[in-house]
Amino acid sequence: MRGIDSRRRCVYRALGVTNAAAGRIMQVSFGQFALPSSGAIVVGVWEDRVLTGPARRLDEETGGAVSRAVNAAPRFHGKKNEILPIIGPPNLTVSRIVIAGLGKPDAIDARILEDLGGHLVAHLNGAGESEAVFAVDLGDAAEPKPDAAAARLAYGAALRGYRFDKYRTRQKPEQKASLKSITVACADPAGANAAHRALAAAAEAVAFTRDLVSEPANILFPESMAEQIASLSEVGLSVEILDEDKMRELGMGALLGVGQGSVRPSRVVVMQHRGGDPSAAPLGFIGKGVTFDTGGISIKPAAGMGDMKWDMAGAGVVVGLMRLLAARQAKANAVGIVGLVENMPSGNAQRPGDIVKSMSGQTIEVLNTDAEGRLVLADILWYCQQRFKPKLMVDLATLTGAVIVALGTDFAGLFANNEQLAERLLAAGKAVGEKLWRLPLSEAYDRAIDSDAADVKNIAGDRGAGSSIGAQFLQRFVNNVPWAHLDIAGVAWSKKDAPTVPKGATAFGVRLLDRFVAEHYEKG
Repeated sequence: MRGIDSRRRCVYRALGVTNAAAGRIMQVSFGQFALPSSGAIVVGVWEDRVLTGPARRLDEETGGAVSRAVNAAPRFHGKKNEILPIIGPPNLTVSRIVIAGLGKPDAIDARILEDLGGHLVAHLNGAGESEAVFAVDLGDAAEPKPDAAAARLAYGAALRGYRFDKYRTRQKPEQKASLKSITVACADPAGANAAHRALAAAAEAVAFTRDLVSEPANILFPESMAEQIASLSEVGLSVEILDEDKMRELGMGALLGVGQGSVRPSRVVVMQHRGGDPSAAPLGFIGKGVTFDTGGISIKPAAGMGDMKWDMAGAGVVVGLMRLLAARQAKANAVGIVGLVENMPSGNAQRPGDIVKSMSGQTIEVLNTDAEGRLVLADILWYCQQRFKPKLMVDLATLTGAVIVALGTDFAGLFANNEQLAERLLAAGKAVGEKLWRLPLSEAYDRAIDSDAADVKNIAGDRGAGSSIGAQFLQRFVNNVPWAHLDIAGVAWSKKDAPTVPKGATAFGVRLLDRFVAEHYEKG
């Protein structure tokens, strides 16, 4: 029988991004294996050119075409992520067979399958295919189980299938995503569907975050971003927006100083998810949301300033995380707080040398208006602990260029005042492929930001240890609450494709923090 058995087909939207920014939906389904009548079919080959069951079946159907292609390709050995296409295979009506290298059976894991799903989507889009069946049978491989393996393959495909092209009105055919649907073949489609449900929610949250970070600053500014967040009440989040009058009442002079040069009023948005014990303290997640950063009076060079539309990526990740926790009904209490400002030069802008009073009561000498993110975070870190008494706080920010000098674009910087919290974050990042590298805090860095005119100054005065100086400044506003700071300046945006991350906004941190919450803080 040709085609997927419709009686066992479980169709839903894995990439569920229906907003205009994403522009399209790639449909994902699960079904029992049968030869399709059109499109492409993907089968797996283990290292040393060992054919899996579906590959052997196709080899029989095509009179040995699969084994001949595998043995004739000198650079194809079945190693992970190797891809070998057969165009117009004999005896079949499909357009192509794609032979995918799986590597060694004892090395297969969820990450490898996600990456494979992403590689396959990229290959099929490049080939102009519109539909495909993924028949990647792991056979006797111990882990992951078949339903989980199918779900992970689909998850990776959904993550890589994301595109932000809403403003491209005249794309060439080769620039458009052609792949409209994939079906992942497995023995238990219903089980795969169940295993993929939380992953589908994660893919949606990642896409939502990427959309936010990708929007230009004339579209996404503090008020409009707050409105986008308010819409998440539909997924069960409690959302509260603080305007500038409320912030003045609370004494958020540090945050308000950053935004005073812009015609766009600043906002603070509070999101709450209550899925745990009502009496339990929440986890606190805090995000820097500078929707555009010119540097203010300490203005940045013109080259590359357009990138500063994504200086709100930390806030975007917190929003995506909270959306995901609500969507999958996480059994934990969490609060997400984002400070949304636009840092602009004007006659009313904050000046170098100004002194502002933060919500904590500490005064801050602003020596460089381009070190603004730490001012925003200072007030919302304090607000979080004062109002919610959280179990812990994790903040995310594109805080310093210095972290890119130190770590490049493969790792985010991690700073923490609590060893257990740091270890848990490092492990979660490693598990999902969002890598962290711990960097130091110290009394020497703290002394470097003592001010002669105020309680603290926002820069040290030299270029040394810039990312540590930024983190040390933040630590003055967390008291003894277990706290971690993730400097994501180098990883929030990618200039090249990765297996599950197309170039552009990455949403780095959404999957990491979701894993962190699920493993350590959910009851039951």
